[in-house]
Amino acid sequence: MLLEICANSYQSAKNAETAGAHRIELCQELSIGGITPSYGLVKQVIHNLDIPVFVLIRPRGGNFVYSDAEFQIMKHNIQSCKDLGCHVPIAIGIVSGVLNTNKTIDIKRTRELVELSKPLPFTFHRAFDELINPKEALEQLIDLGVERVLTSGQKTSAEKGISLLKELHEISNGRLIILAGGGINSENAKQFKEVGLEEIHASASKVITTNTLGYFDTIAQTVSDLETIKEILNVI
Repeated sequence: MLLEICANSYQSAKNAETAGAHRIELCQELSIGGITPSYGLVKQVIHNLDIPVFVLIRPRGGNFVYSDAEFQIMKHNIQSCKDLGCHVPIAIGIVSGVLNTNKTIDIKRTRELVELSKPLPFTFHRAFDELINPKEALEQLIDLGVERVLTSGQKTSAEKGISLLKELHEISNGRLIILAGGGINSENAKQFKEVGLEEIHASASKVITTNTLGYFDTIAQTVSDLETIKEILNVI
């Protein structure tokens, strides 16, 4: 089974590589579900580490319905990732997606992102968990050429959504990878392997404490933890 770590910083990415994780999803601001990492962070990670990197393309927190300006930003960020990835030996990928206001996939815009991302692999992110008809959406994403879907099975955690995850995996039948994510840890990771899933996604994060008393120290800072990642790997 493959473990993808959701890395929110250079240190998180480095810890994932050191611990032996198979891939990272690079983002920032996990407290709002993750947004596109800075150009500097992407460059630092892909040029200094050897772990495969999939970059989250999400211009803001909140819903997955985007204005024309936001959509242009997403496309610019994808092109920047492609340009950076041309000169490195590690695998680079894109994680993104767009919805309509009625909780369906924005086929036109998502297709545009998938085509722009090529030849990089494309993961449709947890916008999938907002969809009103996940089985129909799965077929649409397969038709679009999406390579994997990151989902909690439309529940608050992947453990609670494991029945749908298993069903989606069976429906996909090798045409697309179901990447289970949401509350996965060393205590429940084995469950996803037992139902046939091949990949899981976790932040494996812990809160970093500081000794200073400044105003901004009241905002939690998290990092993907080396030992926590190893614990997950040990059970899968």
